Amino acid sequence: MRTALLAIMLVLALAVGASPGRAGPIPPGPGQQEANLGRASLAVYTYRPKNCSDPTLLVVFPGLNRNADKYRDYAERLAEKACMIVIAPLFDRKRFPNWAYQRGGIVRQRVVLPPDEWTVQYVPALIEWARREERRQMDAFIIGHSAGGQFASRVAAFMPTVAKRIVIANPSTHVFPTLETAAPFGFGGVYPPGQREAELRRYLATPVTIFLGEDDTGDENLSDTPEAQQQGETRLERGRNAFAAGRALAQQRGWPFNWRLLELPGVGHSARKMFSAPQTLEALRP
Repeated sequence: MRTALLAIMLVLALAVGASPGRAGPIPPGPGQQEANLGRASLAVYTYRPKNCSDPTLLVVFPGLNRNADKYRDYAERLAEKACMIVIAPLFDRKRFPNWAYQRGGIVRQRVVLPPDEWTVQYVPALIEWARREERRQMDAFIIGHSAGGQFASRVAAFMPTVAKRIVIANPSTHVFPTLETAAPFGFGGVYPPGQREAELRRYLATPVTIFLGEDDTGDENLSDTPEAQQQGETRLERGRNAFAAGRALAQQRGWPFNWRLLELPGVGHSARKMFSAPQTLEALRP
C-alpha cells in the first residue's frame, strides 16, 4: 500500500512539474519546434542569429509547396543582417487546403465563416508563442511569398496584429480595399454595415509593403479564377493595381495610408532571390 501511494505521488509530481514544451529561448541556428496555439499545434521552423543580442521577430509564410523549412533557410541571411529570429510555421495541406491557407480561411464555399474559425487568427497566436518562448516583447514583422503572400494579404486585411510591417511578396491575388468585391478578394460580405468603413480604414492604415519582382510576369501556378483575373493579367500587374486602389481610396476619403510599393528589378517568381535582395530590408522597414 505504501509503495503504491508513493508511486502515485511520484506520478502526480512529475505531471505538475512537467513543461509542455522546451524551456528557454529559441536556440541559435536552425531548429524545429511545435507551437501549441490552442485550436491546433503547428510545426515551426526556426532560426536564431548567433551574434545578435536583442533580436526582433520575423514570421515567414511559405509558398505553394508549404516548404516552411526551405523558407526558413531563405530568410537566414536576412535574419543575420537585420538581427531577427525567424519562425516559419507549417500550414500543411491536409488541415489547411487552399481556401484555408492562401485565402486565409475567411470564406469556404462562398460562405463567410465566423471569425474565430479564420486561419489568420493563428498569426497573433504565433507571435505570442514566440514572445513566451523568449520571455520578452519582441517587435514582430511578417513576410509571405507567393501563396504565403496571399495569406499575408488576408492577414493585413482581416486580422489586426502587432506587426510593425507586413510584406506581401509576389502573390497571385490580393485583398482589394472595396466593399463591392466579395471576400476573400475584397471586403464584401464580411462585416456589418456599421463596421465596414472602419475596417477599410484600418486596412489602409496597416503598415503593408507590396513587394514585387519586375519579371514576375509568367503564368506558372498563377491563380486564374475569375476573381483573380479581374485583378490583372500577371502578379506584377495585380500588385500594382492593388496598391493603386488602396492609394486612391485613401486619398479620396482623406484616410491614413501606410502602404508601400517596392519593385525588384531582374527578379521573377523566386523566393530565394526576393529574400536575399538588399531591398528586402527596405521592404521590412517600419
